[in-house]
Amino acid sequence: MSTGTRRNYWADKALPSVFKHELLKRYLPQFGGMLGSQSHDKRVVYLDGYAGEGRYENGEPASAEIALRVASHFRSRHGVTVECFFTEAQQKSFERLHQVVANYRNRGVLAHAHRGEVDGILDSVIHRAAREPLFLFLDPCGLALPQDRLVNVLAQQRPQKKPATELLMNFSMMAVWRLGGHVRSPKGNAKSLQRFDQVCGGTWWRDYFGEAATSSAKAGAAEDAIEAVAAEYSRRLARRTGMFVQSVPVSHAPHKRAVYRLVFATRSQYGLWVFGDAVARARDEWWKSHELREEEDREGQLSFFSTRPNPQEVEDQALGEITKNLEGLLLNARRPVKLVDHTLEVFGSHYGQVTEPLVRKAVRILHGQGKTPSNGVGVKKIREITLHPKGVAA
Repeated sequence: MSTGTRRNYWADKALPSVFKHELLKRYLPQFGGMLGSQSHDKRVVYLDGYAGEGRYENGEPASAEIALRVASHFRSRHGVTVECFFTEAQQKSFERLHQVVANYRNRGVLAHAHRGEVDGILDSVIHRAAREPLFLFLDPCGLALPQDRLVNVLAQQRPQKKPATELLMNFSMMAVWRLGGHVRSPKGNAKSLQRFDQVCGGTWWRDYFGEAATSSAKAGAAEDAIEAVAAEYSRRLARRTGMFVQSVPVSHAPHKRAVYRLVFATRSQYGLWVFGDAVARARDEWWKSHELREEEDREGQLSFFSTRPNPQEVEDQALGEITKNLEGLLLNARRPVKLVDHTLEVFGSHYGQVTEPLVRKAVRILHGQGKTPSNGVGVKKIREITLHPKGVAA
């Protein structure tokens, strides 16, 4: 865990971590399941670059133990080895992490704990994964690795589609907010600005705050600048690596500014599809946790209750959009359309907002309207459904 972690961080899980960990629980097993076949020796490599203590003081698993549990499950149930690497720079956190890792090693899980910064072990992990799928989880409390370093890994050392490489990274919005103030201030810290230049792969991000400083609505303009920087960061990472890149905001409460964004990168439409579904399911658990905590606070009269958007209304709206999206794909198709090959076109603005069963409903609607002979029946995995244009036999 990076310098700056709150002293009581490991006492209990905060709401942003609820979302992040629910996402890992859902996506990591899917990654291993989808890509274990790409390995020459049924091995998948996983790196948690800022692993912290591995477990909260109340016994709940943190990111490291979540991965170790997945690894244990795959070893015993599927005969697939998930080789886990964890790094942690702080001595006290590393000692606790080492204990957690040792417990799983004693159960036969192939796992390694290293004290130090992630950059010191990154190349050796990549070498270890030369013929295996690789998942990189980089979750610093402060600034991420320089973008040039990430591009070197993703576009030069691991440029191939198979074996796959995927990235899930914490991009700190609070750091952007803080450093944006340095841009606007004549007393800004030059060293800090240069460090963030490295994170962003250039000084381009400073221009957004120069514009914000001249705005009459400075606070609102600064918030817009933060979002613009995060969006441009993802666009540049996608362009420089040739990967699909999606960014998910994570906050402490509804209607609050995101404290960070989880940036996901993959070369696989399958990964893109499954990640979006996992995000929607993790978001649902985040809401449940939020509502439970708000309910507890209300009993103690400590806070107001924030209402969740009506799930049925969200689903109805999404179903309409997805149905139109599928119809558009059919209208422009000269051949059958496999849904997983068009993930973002299928989900549209509801990517990461709703789960995949809604797509099957949309397929049935179009079938019922006579717009496709395909009805999705008999296809176990929704992403594998193939839509045939009208007049083409299914």
